[in-house]
Amino acid sequence: MSIESPEDLIALRNVGRICHLALREMAKNVRPGITTAALADIGAKVMRENGARSAPAMVYNFPAEILISLNEEAVHGIPSARRIAPGDLVKLDVTFEKNGYMGDAAITVPVPPVSDENRTLVQGTKRALHRALRVAQANRRINEIGREIEKEAHKNGLSVIRELGGHGIGRTIHEPPSIANYEDRSERGRLTAGLVITIEPILAIGAARTRVAKDGWTVSTADGGFAAHFEHTLVITEGAPILLTAA
Repeated sequence: MSIESPEDLIALRNVGRICHLALREMAKNVRPGITTAALADIGAKVMRENGARSAPAMVYNFPAEILISLNEEAVHGIPSARRIAPGDLVKLDVTFEKNGYMGDAAITVPVPPVSDENRTLVQGTKRALHRALRVAQANRRINEIGREIEKEAHKNGLSVIRELGGHGIGRTIHEPPSIANYEDRSERGRLTAGLVITIEPILAIGAARTRVAKDGWTVSTADGGFAAHFEHTLVITEGAPILLTAA
């Protein structure tokens, strides 16, 4: 969607703040021994206390309110009785709806001890997001976002999971445009002021080919290489974007 009124921005900031709060509370509780279901309950409690709802459950009938993916699981992991272990990479991903507006955000939390390889993966993915945010301005080409993500991935010896990427958002989860995490030379569109999108680099160690689990949802790397995911929802402006899920 595109911002059409001050009320739109206020509502989007509100749901974005709830996403941020839920991720913060879950991240504080990531530790060996806790189950992914227990982590999800913490995030869902924040969601409900703030009057929001799970957008994936609403829109796609996802079988949980929060998405949690571990290690080689890149996205769309279903919380369960699986316990967090030392050395895991925990991807926390929330998409909430409130009053007809949606926000989407994700972080990757490494559990000590963190290997050098996993530290490079997490830090490189986070830098890819920050690098992409610098070119997320009105009149810039959409594919410049992916170009910056891809450059940072290659700089760190990481692979882009090309099937996954950012998207427009606002009134539902996935709206135009698609935001590839690589330089899609066939994409000639430009970003416009007021456009609401997500930027979400999803990078991996290894070849970054994917497979879908038997649950029909969880997307993992085919070779078992660990993956990392960071995401913000933002509003495009003539200058720096407005990060709706940053606070």
